[in-house]
Amino acid sequence: MLIGRHHAMAGGRSTGALERSAYLLLSRIEAQGPMSIGQLAEAFQLDASTVNRQAAAMLRAGVVERIPDPDGGVARKFAITVVGGEALTEDRRRHQEGLDRVLKGWSEAEVAGLATALTRLNRSIEDLQGVVWPRG
Repeated sequence: MLIGRHHAMAGGRSTGALERSAYLLLSRIEAQGPMSIGQLAEAFQLDASTVNRQAAAMLRAGVVERIPDPDGGVARKFAITVVGGEALTEDRRRHQEGLDRVLKGWSEAEVAGLATALTRLNRSIEDLQGVVWPRG
């Protein structure tokens, strides 16, 4: 919660910044490839109507586009547009700059320890929820 609040206070919601839901959905699409509403709803354990509203907002913003299923399925999928990829990259850069400010003065060992602990925490949450985030 504090990291999110720090990010918002440090200009994370500046002009052009993605909404939190768009950032999360775009990150998942980037990691997994084009996804349908149903796949996104399952991945985030959300109701399909919620994801549909978020996807509609992302379509209006031009950060995703609907494409035919690359695997030949019936459902259309969402893919990241060039604009969406650029927005995601810029938001990640802002997030990283914010974390760099927070971790200023930490040793490399302390940063590595935090990364290890956060990875373990995330994987424990995934195990409990039965939903795994794709990792490259």
